[in-house]
Amino acid sequence: MSEQPLYVKGKIHDVTARPLSKFLDERGWLAELYRSDEVAAEVMPVMAYISMTQPGVARGPHEHTDQTDYFCFIGPSNFKIYLWDARAGSPTFGTRQVIYAGADSPFMVIVPPGVVHAYRNIGNENGIVFNGPNRLYAGHGKCSPVDEIRHEEARGSAYLLD
Repeated sequence: MSEQPLYVKGKIHDVTARPLSKFLDERGWLAELYRSDEVAAEVMPVMAYISMTQPGVARGPHEHTDQTDYFCFIGPSNFKIYLWDARAGSPTFGTRQVIYAGADSPFMVIVPPGVVHAYRNIGNENGIVFNGPNRLYAGHGKCSPVDEIRHEEARGSAYLLD
């Protein structure tokens, strides 16, 4: 692995983040998480999962070498999302980006390979996150190595959560 850059605050090239629109009626609300006419073929989800994260708990930081993650932060809690561009050839190499999302501001975030990412539940309730990655976890039949480089316990890590 190459030397970690000194990260500066900014927006990261190739990361897509947009608010999710809620459509309200007397029954509650609905939000479209993704549509094939709005997502590039190379990042189109091939599987989907949801996770629950308890208040104060963080997931990550980690990165993928080939996989793109398609996260939707929908609540009922709120999250602080951390992104670090560790791609040496990227025009935003060395950039750190933070996004707030969840119940107060539902968001979709597409994280390409080589962008280190983490998120923390900053609310007081359990929070739900949807992910539709463009690669199968552990490959077809779960027979391949997992595409994940973990940084949670790395000494001197540049990937600090505040």
